[in-house]
Amino acid sequence: MPKPVKKEEFTTPLKLDQKDLAILRLLQQNARMTVKEISDKVHLSTTPVFERIRWMEETGVIRHYAALVDHAKVNKELMVICYVALKQHSKAAGTKFIRAINEMDEVTECFSISGEFDFILKVITENMNTYYDFHVNRLGEIENIGNVQSVFVMGVVKQTQVKV
Repeated sequence: MPKPVKKEEFTTPLKLDQKDLAILRLLQQNARMTVKEISDKVHLSTTPVFERIRWMEETGVIRHYAALVDHAKVNKELMVICYVALKQHSKAAGTKFIRAINEMDEVTECFSISGEFDFILKVITENMNTYYDFHVNRLGEIENIGNVQSVFVMGVVKQTQVKV
């Protein structure tokens, strides 16, 4: 599971040179690429490539490696975007909500937002029945939720990673 992102991680950009960016692009295309394969493509020997990758991992530029899974092939066909508004807006109430959400496997992404709602959740479940169970028995049991609005995703038009 990816580590939670801290606010200061958003505000501390690091200086990456063209070789670092080239390495990142290659890893985004194929995270299983070997250091040797990367070094051949960026025209550096393996030791500096390995050290650059390790530095980017240690500094949080590379946060996590993962396999992208076809949801339908693993029986997770329903994607729902949930807008959540809290009743109270204290630090303690927000922290409690975030802790609860981080324990829910159905929630694959959670964003703190501005406006009428406080959070957006990306929820992936098997079908409408499992989503209903999640909504009523898991999400509905979290204290301090004032309003939830669910939007059912009919199809994914574009889904990419940040391009570096």
